[in-house]
Amino acid sequence: MELLRLAVVYVHLLACCVAVGLVFASDAAMVKDLLKGRVTAGHNNDDMASLQKSVANALMFLWITGAAVIGIDYLDKGMAYFANPKLQAKVIIVLLLTFNGMLLHRHVLPALLKAGSLLDLQVGVRMFALFSGALSGVSWLYAAMLGVGRPLAWKYSLTELLMAYPVLIVLGFALMLALTQWARSRSMTVAAQETPWLFAGIHAR
Repeated sequence: MELLRLAVVYVHLLACCVAVGLVFASDAAMVKDLLKGRVTAGHNNDDMASLQKSVANALMFLWITGAAVIGIDYLDKGMAYFANPKLQAKVIIVLLLTFNGMLLHRHVLPALLKAGSLLDLQVGVRMFALFSGALSGVSWLYAAMLGVGRPLAWKYSLTELLMAYPVLIVLGFALMLALTQWARSRSMTVAAQETPWLFAGIHAR
């Protein structure tokens, strides 16, 4: 049973590494584009479809292997295992991550593909996209931290384990909001310098 648990945990860890790597490679590319002031910050349709499918598959493997680990530990430790605050925190975060992924798939990604750029999204949609992105990034990192943080088990309460979670989400959202606003201002300045006649005509109306 111990070797079986080790094998399942290993696959679980690989799926987590793949998902985190894909998500943060995508986020890093977007941030890089925003810092360079590119109006078309983002990915093309094929890149987004491939990224979405890969992350969804990794999340599915995480659910399957995670449930398998929980089942193995339950058989070994009984119902008392489910009282572990670290396990409860991981389940809560993965549930939020899954629900957030569904919202991104149904609402944010179609709007982003239609607009062609994060900067061109309507204000409300852009705010939701930034918040969902911050929630996704923080959740993946937080879940990974809880996954490898064996010393945290039974040492802290559920409230203590999740105390920093909403704070990090708000900070991530605020950072991305500030970066996006800066990129929008910069792109408008560049556009005004490249086509001063157009902006002069707009202000003259």
